[in-house]
Amino acid sequence: MKSINPATEETIREHGEHDAGEVRHRLERAAAAAASWRDFSFAERAELMSRAAELLREKCSAYGRLIAEEMGKPIAAAESEVDKCAWVCDFYAEHAASFLAPEAVATDASRSFVRYDPLGPVLAIMPWNFPFWQHFRFAAPAVMAGNVALLKHASNVAGCALAIEDLFRQAGFPEGVMTALLVPSSRIAELIAAPEVRAVTLTGSERAGTEVAAEAGRRLKKTVLELGGSDPFIVLDDADPVAAAGQAAKARTVNSGQSCIAAKRFLVAEPIAERFEEELVQRMEALVVGDPMDRETEIGPMAREDLLATLDDQVSRTVAAGALLATGGRRLPRKGWFYAPTVLTGVAPGMAAFDEETFGPVAAVTRTRDTAEAIALANRSPFGLGASIWTADPMRAEDLAREIDSGSVFVNGIVKSDPRLPFGGVKSSGYGRELAAVGIREFVNIKTVWIK
Repeated sequence: MKSINPATEETIREHGEHDAGEVRHRLERAAAAAASWRDFSFAERAELMSRAAELLREKCSAYGRLIAEEMGKPIAAAESEVDKCAWVCDFYAEHAASFLAPEAVATDASRSFVRYDPLGPVLAIMPWNFPFWQHFRFAAPAVMAGNVALLKHASNVAGCALAIEDLFRQAGFPEGVMTALLVPSSRIAELIAAPEVRAVTLTGSERAGTEVAAEAGRRLKKTVLELGGSDPFIVLDDADPVAAAGQAAKARTVNSGQSCIAAKRFLVAEPIAERFEEELVQRMEALVVGDPMDRETEIGPMAREDLLATLDDQVSRTVAAGALLATGGRRLPRKGWFYAPTVLTGVAPGMAAFDEETFGPVAAVTRTRDTAEAIALANRSPFGLGASIWTADPMRAEDLAREIDSGSVFVNGIVKSDPRLPFGGVKSSGYGRELAAVGIREFVNIKTVWIK
């Protein structure tokens, strides 16, 4: 498995794939760890999870550099990602016990209650775009619930997978509570089939989600899927177009545009659309594209060359279908997989940039006649992960939020994940939830106890 620096196209390091024997050894070790880890008290688990948070903060620079080297995230954003992982560790160290406390229920029994018991080893199939956060978002609650984690990470961030495994070891967790499995995607079915694996979580593409869900379904194993998104960014006619455009540029270029919850379709009221488009173009053109290790850089390279080629094809097909290229729309003539921040206007349903998920710094703008059309267009997508509404009347937007088919709706704010709030989607964006109290209950046995 090769880690290739997307800014230089040079191989950083190579990692040997785990053969069948090594995978078997790691699965058995994880199962043994699960049998004992479930008996640790919440206080004992919390002490170790808090230590993991401390290590994340202590080694933030080193981990940030590793992220930047392996997938091209600008160093400041990479360090912020690591810091957010520390936050989620602290959050569940503090709240897991209350989230999973037994709940008494009055029945005809002398005593009856619901308790939450761990399932055992959970396979986490994770992507490259947030190589630390995506895993910690799952692992902090799952491990605090008494499960153990099996991390099958994206092949281009194998170094991050090994670093996470080592971090848990350094924090004092028993061997096997966090296990990295260096295997290609072609071997995922074999992992799901393993008797040690009790449940599966995936963050990835719609196609990957379909395949994992089908394989897990054949084995009757619980799944949580966080898949793609084509988030609408709705600008109503009473919004400030200049301010909204400034936020739009930020929302579209989170992680250089390589984020499931990045705003991708900009649905703007006709009366203010021209001013919004002008300002958005200026903001996108002003972004600093460059070396991820430079703290002034705002847009880094795309993580892989094939991702760049796919994005460029989507832009070309959208323009060929009648959209206007306001800026960008090309690979930058330099070493590395850099794509120019791009704005497409006149985008309509039926065009690639509207119908498909674009994973890179490309904003697609669609003008809307009224609020009803904006909501209809927002929902005219197979995806339903997040959405945002921009308006001078937040109460109006609060009413509109119930009409949008998505897992979250942010009013006058950029969509983001937060340990305190449930995170996940509907439709082709997956099912199940991560984070908050509901997230930690995804991978537990919700057990009824009835006593006479």
